[in-house]
Amino acid sequence: MASEARTLPEQVAAVVEKALGCGALLPLSTRRTFIEDGGVRFLVYILENLERKKQARQEQVRASTNPFLPHDKDLFVSEISANHLLLLNKYNVLYNHLLLVTRKFEAQESLLTTDDFAALFKCMGQFDGLAFYNGGEVAGASQPHKHLQLVPLPEEIDPLTAINSGRLPGALARLDREEEKNDGALVAYKKYRGLLEEVGLGESGGIQTGPYNLLLTRQWMFVVARSREHFGPISINSLGFVGSLLVRNGDELKLLEDAGPMAVLEGVVASPG
Repeated sequence: MASEARTLPEQVAAVVEKALGCGALLPLSTRRTFIEDGGVRFLVYILENLERKKQARQEQVRASTNPFLPHDKDLFVSEISANHLLLLNKYNVLYNHLLLVTRKFEAQESLLTTDDFAALFKCMGQFDGLAFYNGGEVAGASQPHKHLQLVPLPEEIDPLTAINSGRLPGALARLDREEEKNDGALVAYKKYRGLLEEVGLGESGGIQTGPYNLLLTRQWMFVVARSREHFGPISINSLGFVGSLLVRNGDELKLLEDAGPMAVLEGVVASPG
């Protein structure tokens, strides 16, 4: 009797185990701490294996290298659609960090499409968590090939606390997957375009008019425009806006503590207009 097909979480777990065993998956070793700021509890990861991070950076800057074309077969999780594959993030901080990539090259600065949202919702239907998109290098994107990311939400932080603090000039929309089930991808796409308009990144002919971060759960979607990637030496990507930050050493941790995480986020966002 044939065995039943694996669910997506089961497939992810199996690929993680195999990829760790063969050395294809190289998690970044970190320790964690918390910083309270303005009523928001931030979870901060401090890198412990700097050599592995340097190796990751060296791979990223090789001009001729696209890690998604071809993709590493040992990191392959599933075919999601005719245009999308699901892969493991090779250098992960968070466990079960997934990448939803286009099969053919599309620029990371190109806008998301209804097809992208349909593929993402297919994943999120089985794998609950936080999806995010770093719209361009200034927004924290490490690769020029279009890729959405999906991670489990850390239980220790409330992802909406920073967003609802009133200190970030972003735009938030609620999602109701039950009401929108039939046309969920199209509805989400229209809300996404509306949020881009709200933060000053309007019509562009398919290419973004400025860097931004998109964060998405089953319940809500948030967009924030970016003015720069770094606060001092600290790189900020989408996860910072839900209270999760990464620093490379004690000096960066001290800078984060002294400045305050909310001020760090305020220092890298762009106001509409």
